[in-house]
Amino acid sequence: MPRDHMVIIGAGIGGLVAAALLGARGHAVTVIEAQPGPGGKLRAIDVAGDAIDAGPTVFTLREVFADIFAACGSAIEDHLTLRPATVLARHAWGDDRLDLFADPARNEAAIGDFAGAEAARGYRAFRTESARIFNALDPAFMRRTRSDPLTLTARLAMRRPADAFALRPYESLWSALGGHFADPRLRQLFGRYATYCGSSPIACPATLMLVAHVEARGVWLIEGGMHRLALALEALAKANGARFRYAAPVSDITIERGRASGVTLASGEHITAASVLCNADPAAIAAGRFGQAARRAVAAYPPKHRSLGAMVWLAKAKPSGFPLARHNVLFSPDYPAEFGSLAASRLAVDPSVYVCAQDRDDLGNAPAGPERFQIIVNAPPTGDTNPLTPQEIETCTQAMHRRLSQAGLSLDSAAGETRLLTPTDFEALCPSTGGALYGRASHGWAASFLRQGSRTRIPGLYCAGGSCHPGAGLPMAALSASLAVDCLAADRASTSWFRRRAMPGGISTRPAMTAGTG
Repeated sequence: MPRDHMVIIGAGIGGLVAAALLGARGHAVTVIEAQPGPGGKLRAIDVAGDAIDAGPTVFTLREVFADIFAACGSAIEDHLTLRPATVLARHAWGDDRLDLFADPARNEAAIGDFAGAEAARGYRAFRTESARIFNALDPAFMRRTRSDPLTLTARLAMRRPADAFALRPYESLWSALGGHFADPRLRQLFGRYATYCGSSPIACPATLMLVAHVEARGVWLIEGGMHRLALALEALAKANGARFRYAAPVSDITIERGRASGVTLASGEHITAASVLCNADPAAIAAGRFGQAARRAVAAYPPKHRSLGAMVWLAKAKPSGFPLARHNVLFSPDYPAEFGSLAASRLAVDPSVYVCAQDRDDLGNAPAGPERFQIIVNAPPTGDTNPLTPQEIETCTQAMHRRLSQAGLSLDSAAGETRLLTPTDFEALCPSTGGALYGRASHGWAASFLRQGSRTRIPGLYCAGGSCHPGAGLPMAALSASLAVDCLAADRASTSWFRRRAMPGGISTRPAMTAGTG
C-alpha cells in the first residue's frame, strides 16, 4: 500500500465525506463497510418492490454539502436535483392544525391565526433568539474542533462578546419555550426540535433553539429520495480515487508502537494504513468491537446517556382523511409524560407520531395509487440490553394507529407492504448503541462538550459521524468529517513519523511523534 494510504471504517455520511475530501487531497483511500452498500443510517429498504427511505428524511444546511462538492472539484447540482420546500411541516393536535413555512412572515401570520397576536409576537422573539444562537455557534463551535467551555467562551468573546453570555446553556429548552409561548401546543411544536438530535426538550439546554433556525434557513427535497445523497457522495469519492469494499466487517483496528497502523477484517485479511478514520459510533470502539487495543482511544459512557431510539414503520399504503404534506407531526396531548416514559426506558403510552409521505411534494400533491411512508415513534435505546417484547411492539403499533386516527388519518396497506424497525434492528446496524440513533443525548449544559472529537487518544486514529462533534444530523455528520480530515492533515504536516530522514553522518533516525487533542 502507498505510504499515505488511509482506511475509513464505515460508509455512512461521515465516512463518505471524508473519503471524498481525502481523495481530493491526493490520498489513497479505502473505505471498508460491513453493509452491502453506502449510507449507514441514510439508506433505503425495499418494501414490496419499492425503495423507501429508512433513515433521515429532512435535508437542511445545503451549503455544507455544496462546499464539500466544490472542495472535491464538482458541484452538488451535477449529482442531485434539489427543490426548496415551501411548507416545512404540517402539525396536528387532533383536529387542530398548523403549518410552518419557509417564509417567516407566513409563519407569523399562521401562528397569529392559530393562537393569537401574543403568540405571533412570541414567535418573532423566538425566531430572533434561535437565529442569534445559531449565528454565534456555527463558526465558533460547529465548524471548529471540539472545545471546552472556556475555549468556546473565548472564541465567542473575540467575535461578539455579548454572544458568550446569551446561549442559555443552564436553562432547559422546555423552560425557555414557556417564556416565548403561552400556548402549550406551540411550546410542544418548537420543543420537538430537540428530537432532531435524539434528546428530550425537558432535559436539553435552551441552546438547542438553534435547531429551529437550521430548519428555517431552508428545507430541501432530494429528487429520488434521501438515499440519493449517499450515492452521490460515493460517486464523488470514487471520482477522486477512493476505493470501496462492501460486506467486509472490520474486526480490529491495528495498533503498533502506540499508533493506528491499519485494520484487520473479519475474514482475517489485514490492510495497512498511515491513518484510520472510524465512521462507526465511538461507543463501538469503547466496547471493544474493534479490538481490545483500540478501546482506550475513546471514552465510554453509560447507556443512560444515550440519545433516543425509534420505532420506524416503512409502508406502502393508500392514505385517506388527513391532508398530508411531505412532513407531518401528530402530537400527543402530554409531552412531559411522553418523555418521562422514555427517560424511564419505556415506550410512551400515548406517543407523538411523525409521518413522512415520501411521494408527496411539499404542498401535499400526491401520485395516484399507494404511497411510500416512513412513520416514526420515539423509543428507548435498549435494543442491546432489554429488547422490546412482541406485546410491547404490538401495543406501540396500536398507539401509533390511534394517534393517526385521532388526527383523521387512515392508511390502508396490504399484507407484506409494511416493515417495522425497532431499536434491536438499529443496534444490529450500529453495534453498542442499543439502537440510539444520535450518539450521546444532548442533556445538560456540558453534553455538547462531551461528544467524541475528531482526534482520539491513539495517534493516527480519528472519528467522524453524527455521534461525534459537532453533533447529530446530516450536515453535522458532514462537518465532523471535514473537521477530522483537517485534523488528520494538520497532524501529518506537524509530524514526520511516516518517513525516515537522513541525518549528517549517515545515521537514520525517527523523529518523535506528536498528537493533538480534539
